Amino acid sequence: MEIDDFQGLVEKIYLDRDRERGIPRNYMRFVEEVGELSEALFHDDRDNLPGEFADVFAWLSSLASLSGIRLEDVISKYREGCPRCHAVPCSCKE
Repeated sequence: MEIDDFQGLVEKIYLDRDRERGIPRNYMRFVEEVGELSEALFHDDRDNLPGEFADVFAWLSSLASLSGIRLEDVISKYREGCPRCHAVPCSCKE
């Protein structure tokens, strides 16, 4: 599935509800999911990692849609490599 297709699917499933909830409350849900992903990563919870990554991506997609942003369009920032040094892999100093 392409990124734009996924974002469109999330819109079909949740956009009306997410609009009613508003960006601040959707952002809180997104942060909650990032926390759950963090826990799964910290504990190397291989069973839950795929679902947590999917949840974070779904909430990110929803926030982008509510903000009028198409994720497919903005990923071009990284098409040429690192946005700062333009190298692949990145050669920036930490």
